Amino acid sequence: MKNISFKPLKDIKRATLLVLFLVTLASCSDDKPKTKNAKDMLITGQITADLTAPPKVPVPIGDRKAKKLIVNMEILEQEGTMTDGVKYIYWTFGGSVPGSFIRTRVGDEVEFTLSNHPDNKLPHNIDLHAVTGPGGGAESSFVAPGHEKTFSFKTLNPGLYVYHCATAPVGMHIANGMYGLILVEPEGGLPPVDKEYYVMQGDFYTKGANGERGLQAFDMQKAVNEDADYVVFNGKVNGLTGDNALTANVGETVRIFMGNGGPNLVSSFHVIGEIFDRVFVEGGTMVNKNVQTTLIPAGGAAMVEFQVDVPGTLVLVDHSIFRAFNKGALGMLKVSGEEDEKVYSGTQMEGIYLPEGSGIQTMPSTATAKEEAPQELSLAERLNLGKSVYQQTCFACHQPEGQGIPTIFPPLAKADYLNADVNRAIDVVLHGKSGEITVNGTKYNSVMTKQTLTDTEIASVLTYVYNNWGNSKKEVTSAMVKSRRNAK
Repeated sequence: MKNISFKPLKDIKRATLLVLFLVTLASCSDDKPKTKNAKDMLITGQITADLTAPPKVPVPIGDRKAKKLIVNMEILEQEGTMTDGVKYIYWTFGGSVPGSFIRTRVGDEVEFTLSNHPDNKLPHNIDLHAVTGPGGGAESSFVAPGHEKTFSFKTLNPGLYVYHCATAPVGMHIANGMYGLILVEPEGGLPPVDKEYYVMQGDFYTKGANGERGLQAFDMQKAVNEDADYVVFNGKVNGLTGDNALTANVGETVRIFMGNGGPNLVSSFHVIGEIFDRVFVEGGTMVNKNVQTTLIPAGGAAMVEFQVDVPGTLVLVDHSIFRAFNKGALGMLKVSGEEDEKVYSGTQMEGIYLPEGSGIQTMPSTATAKEEAPQELSLAERLNLGKSVYQQTCFACHQPEGQGIPTIFPPLAKADYLNADVNRAIDVVLHGKSGEITVNGTKYNSVMTKQTLTDTEIASVLTYVYNNWGNSKKEVTSAMVKSRRNAK
């Protein structure tokens, strides 16, 4: 036993560690040339960047060579609409929220000029997450109103990156809309798709509560508490609905450059009615496939790609779902084309499910709205408030243009049931409705719970509905609603 030596075992351990070290070194050295190659890429010519406002993006880079790319961006502080009746002073890059989309490729030499409009009140700067350098460019771009700063950087790493203002207090500048996306395409470009769109989520904090009318100021304490009044896509409630909805045709591939400016909340991005075929996780080069919902951190991004197979309206949401239906993080992608029943058949059978037997079932009840003295608004004020209430309360079931959902929720557009009896319409909103009704010759059998709305809100939303989509132009007042409330 004395002659047994453990030296060979020690040598094996040393050899193993040496191999592991060499493998690690080799893997690190594999990464380094990519950065070095990008840094040393030959610049051939000069072009001015085409900057676009959301949801548009510039044309793909394709296989163009690395160039000197001139980027000219102007900061504008300007009043805009958060939602109907609610105004806000946005601080913007390029006059939009999110700011202008910047499209580059690996190896570009970017000459960036940031101008601060002389009518602005505050100094600003820009921190681009695609920049390798102090503050992402923030240290070189601090600029007072009426001045401009120029700095340059090399795009070393492909990916989709956020940019934002980094002037103190940083959170306040971001919360007022100072964020956007810069795309650095790989050499040879991204794979082609049929449609590309630019969408970015942000959370906003106002002195008034959600929906409170007038010009709203930023609320620092709410921002510190992360208590957002609005969570929106592209800077406003319903910024991607109606005439602003995204569009595609059946069979097309869609790529969404999806960012999250924050400043606080993480986005759970989901498209109702689709599955992401490919997700470039956190905007980088790692690809995940067949994804339902992708997490996008504040100050982060993702590229999602999918093919649309059937027509209809796909709904973009933050799947922290009250943000979508109550705070504004909701958009639409309208798909046109022929049906494909192999993919989706629609309703094939409809019946009544009575788990309680054949006896009368009670309708779910919600809390009653707070009592109020009748508050008579002008017709214009009722229409504005009514649209806001509709978008927050009725939108999901009855759809953005009152078309309803076939066989499930009746239409409000050109609705004979609605137009025939205004008092009945008020009662339905006040007290709910269950059982079979016939609207425009079609039978519906579903449940609408009573709504926790004030008399003024009910009068406004009904006035809005009656004055849109081919309805009778009736006006409903708070006094009419109060009379019906007291009659029960």
